Amino acid sequence: MATLCEDLAMAVFTRPGLHKVAVLVRHGVIPLELGSVHQVFGRARSPRGGRLYEVVTCAVEPGEVRTDADFPIAVAHGPEALAEADTVVVPASHEAEATEATGVLASELREALEEIRPGARIASICTGAFVLAAAGLLDGRRATTHWMSADSFRALYPRVRLDADVLYVDEGTVLTSAGEAAGLDLCLHMVRADHGSAVANEVARRTVVPPHRDGGQAQFIRRPVPEPRVSSTATARAWALAHLDRPLTLRELARQESMSVRTFTRRFREEVGMTPLRWLTRQRLEHARHLLEETDLPVERVAADCGFGTAASLRQHFHAALGVSPRAYRRTFRARDDGEPDDGADGAAA
Repeated sequence: MATLCEDLAMAVFTRPGLHKVAVLVRHGVIPLELGSVHQVFGRARSPRGGRLYEVVTCAVEPGEVRTDADFPIAVAHGPEALAEADTVVVPASHEAEATEATGVLASELREALEEIRPGARIASICTGAFVLAAAGLLDGRRATTHWMSADSFRALYPRVRLDADVLYVDEGTVLTSAGEAAGLDLCLHMVRADHGSAVANEVARRTVVPPHRDGGQAQFIRRPVPEPRVSSTATARAWALAHLDRPLTLRELARQESMSVRTFTRRFREEVGMTPLRWLTRQRLEHARHLLEETDLPVERVAADCGFGTAASLRQHFHAALGVSPRAYRRTFRARDDGEPDDGADGAAA
């Protein structure tokens, strides 16, 4: 596989004719991920309306391939399609025998990957990154995968610089994306890199998806703070949660437990695993997320109710933790846009 790694480090070169995209599917493929590749590349057109890509589906062995739904797909092409491809896309598999579950690259799959020609671009969707990592294609590179599989990925592939907070990572000839919908983001990114924003934006309009999504995976991850089994600071934490709208000090928190600030801070860290002020910020953010998802309160009111004081302060904390503004977060997780005035550009800070 070392030869494959070296070959894929070369610059992508363009051959005459349509850019050929091969989607390498395995048993347990997710239909949405397969369809996303065909949808994006298949709809890309030149200014004169000509097709820009030819997309084919292939498997280690042609024939019927199981999906994670209640229907199979018929795959006409084998690994030979990889040898002709300019871009190879590897979607995820949900089967127990897949590389995602075992950490092992089956010999047949390894041999298929070796069919990829020098200079080809290779990309993964969701946990398809496990295949690229098992093949050694991600060693020393930055990559991403679905946030729920991040811990498993890090344990299996410590040589990969995993960033589980982003939607996709472009390392030149090797690209990776996060969950299923992030495959759309990655495919649009590749079209944009190949043919410019106008072509990619037109594909996005035809597909009825945004040409670019704000933020990354961080906004989709719930991070509840674990509660210790035995606690001497529980009263203070319960009191703080009931008074999040107020400016709270360490002295006030320590007073709830009749402790000195020093003792309270030490015991809090021992029990919760973080400082009281960091815990408090996390709780304010979780409460803000809830209010943005479940209420129509203006951002200024959300900021006040969560103890951030101003909308600018809320924006700053939201960007630091989630990579998006409060309004962008609400657009993503609310069923409707309530017409609320914009809370500022995504790059704004207090």
